[in-house]
Amino acid sequence: MSTILGERANAEPVPFETVAEEVFRRYGRSWKPATFQVNRAYLRNQIMPWFRGRTVTDITRAEVRRWFGTLHATPAAANRSLPILSVIMRQAETYGYRTMNSNPCKGIRRYPQARRERFLTSAEMRRLGQELANALSKAPLPAAIVRLLCLTGCRQSEIRTLRWGDYRDGHLFLRDGKTGPRTVWLCRAARSLLDGLPKTTGFVFPAADPQEPMSTETLYGHWRRIRREAGLSGLRLHDLRHTYASLALRNGESVVMIGRLLGHRDPDTTLRYIHFGDAMLREAVETVAEALEG
Repeated sequence: MSTILGERANAEPVPFETVAEEVFRRYGRSWKPATFQVNRAYLRNQIMPWFRGRTVTDITRAEVRRWFGTLHATPAAANRSLPILSVIMRQAETYGYRTMNSNPCKGIRRYPQARRERFLTSAEMRRLGQELANALSKAPLPAAIVRLLCLTGCRQSEIRTLRWGDYRDGHLFLRDGKTGPRTVWLCRAARSLLDGLPKTTGFVFPAADPQEPMSTETLYGHWRRIRREAGLSGLRLHDLRHTYASLALRNGESVVMIGRLLGHRDPDTTLRYIHFGDAMLREAVETVAEALEG
């Protein structure tokens, strides 16, 4: 075996699960809490059943390929699990448990997945708006979250965990967004909605325990009912963010401006959120033709 260049030049072979726990304890501090919990779930459910008890130095690319092949029925879970395993193996090198540049996950291609983005039509937006108006009287807080997602293009976690201290001067000041702190400019309807909510705890949308925000499970339970009543089967909350971006484009906003509204750092990310409808494409080609014809 070639020389180990990590922290333990003469380390004894150790079980995979021991190294995985050390990686989550040390490297996991760089993940956001929600990301840490999601990665922990994939470790527990997809990775550990196969690799538990294996010596980390003995795990080969062929074995990783076999493991990845067993997950073919759940490609999304497989594709999320592979980079987590790769981080564990990479850090195992850094910590001296494996030889450097021996990551067995390198070169393994992820499963192809069909894009799931969905963009609401004008008619669907009206149906959703009508159902949200009805839901505000039955379950005001979950319905208010969904309405704010439509009005801001924010991620559900950004609105669901919102604190009253984050809302001031007509803006949202998000301290822990996915891409770091950012300011969200609010339209009149969003400000009116927030101003009408009760301020009983520090969280705008508290759980039964007022010291905690509404749980993801509670929000999604209400969302399933709202989309069912609106006749929007299969619509994801994240699709509201894509729709917000496309509506902004349709109304003349630039990709750079839409990226700022969504909190993107990379314009290429924004382009993945935008849907160019047939009407917009038709208008574009006519505009080019008019310019050429003078």
